[in-house]
Amino acid sequence: MDLDYFKNFFIKQVEDFGRSIIESIAGLGNMFLFTARFFYWSVRPPFRFKLLFEQLFFIGNKSIAIITLSGMFTGMVMATQTYFGFKLINVDSLVGVIVALGMAKELAPVLTGLIVAGRAGSAMAAQIGSMKVTEQIDALEVMGINSIQYLAVPRIIASTLALPMLSVVFLFVGNLGSYWVGTKSLLIDEAIFFSKLSEFMNVEDLFQGIIKAFVFGFVISIIGTYFGFQVEKGAVGVGRGTNLAVIWGMISVLILDYFLTIYLVRIL
Repeated sequence: MDLDYFKNFFIKQVEDFGRSIIESIAGLGNMFLFTARFFYWSVRPPFRFKLLFEQLFFIGNKSIAIITLSGMFTGMVMATQTYFGFKLINVDSLVGVIVALGMAKELAPVLTGLIVAGRAGSAMAAQIGSMKVTEQIDALEVMGINSIQYLAVPRIIASTLALPMLSVVFLFVGNLGSYWVGTKSLLIDEAIFFSKLSEFMNVEDLFQGIIKAFVFGFVISIIGTYFGFQVEKGAVGVGRGTNLAVIWGMISVLILDYFLTIYLVRIL
């Protein structure tokens, strides 16, 4: 009897695992189809610029406060930790440039992407999901308005444009925090601080972070809007869709960061 129990338990686990793999592959295929529909409708009139600017304001302007706060303290912490590490080998003059490179290539786009995924990606899924369970999306379709064009296209374009700008704000504020801590608190000479920046920082380093931010903004918004359209079963479904949008948005940022780094290091 115990043997039969463990056998059935093992079979059930294998079935559940296989079912989850099949559902994941099917979901990935549906997301690719959703992305193709976005590209199709994004170049067809009418072009809803009012909705685009509303989403730019929501994703961009309303995220500046948290981006500024996060960037400032990230730069300050990075400068402090780097200083005490470099002090051991007497290269504390490189604190400013190391923080700037780390922020430009990695921290600014990645942390900005994670923040936007948590704030805007969840909002996209919740807004669209709420419209779906209350049949507002069906009403749009009845009126002859394509829901992808009306709801998804402005959000995806706005996120793709806003995230690089937010990343630049994060980078600028983070370097200000690094400068303030490095020169005022850790007493690094200002002339040395800026000379090392001009010596080791290149335009390609900035481009690497901006390209990553473009990709992150697009992927986060695709995931957020996709899960919004997949919502079912009322308020419970809205919560589940919002949760999945945040989780997969953040995971995608971290995974894509690795592959983009490998690719961009070779071409830039």
